[in-house]
Amino acid sequence: MRGPHDGSTPPKASCRQIFGAPNTLKDGIGMRSQRILTLVEIALTIALSAVLSLVAARLPINVAGGTISFAMLPILVLALRRGVWAGVIAGVGFGMIDYLIEPFFVAYAQVVLDYGVAFAAVGLAGLGSGVYKRAVLANPKTGLVAALPFILLGGVGRFGAAWLSGVIFFGQNAPAGQAVWLYSLVYNLSYLVPSLILCIVGAALVLPALETAVPSTPRVAVPTL
Repeated sequence: MRGPHDGSTPPKASCRQIFGAPNTLKDGIGMRSQRILTLVEIALTIALSAVLSLVAARLPINVAGGTISFAMLPILVLALRRGVWAGVIAGVGFGMIDYLIEPFFVAYAQVVLDYGVAFAAVGLAGLGSGVYKRAVLANPKTGLVAALPFILLGGVGRFGAAWLSGVIFFGQNAPAGQAVWLYSLVYNLSYLVPSLILCIVGAALVLPALETAVPSTPRVAVPTL
């Protein structure tokens, strides 16, 4: 048996080494920098969505609001790269700006549904943030394929809020003899489906470019032997 003082006893490990505790100062700075970066991206997302909402097309049927535009694209991209909460916050922020740009007021609950809940729901695309990041790390070309179901989820979330608002607050606009739920369905799909198609095409162009310029997940170099 080796004696305690024969020089073969391994050096005592610190508590930090035993439990794998992080470097508090370094990690703290890194986390703070990441939070600041995310806040900046949220602000930029809100501003960019507001600008894109001004470049829009309105169909004759959309007399009570709703346009075809790329406005959802920045929110979808942010949500996929930074997570659901970043997407939801940006969605709510843009919804407030959108109401100031083009207000349509019937009731307070209608404003909450059409501008707050609807665009916050676009941020639900962030539920697939982990799936998207893993796909990008494995193969950058597969990022959009992994993101597509969650982009659709964000679009469906906005549609759900808009459809419900139409059923509750805009039933009087339905043609005589047409069910209110069907009127709201057709009305909201008329601009949301083209908008979602535009956003999918936009995401196919924007996501790879952003991953090249500012990767959503740091690449770890694997040493060669």
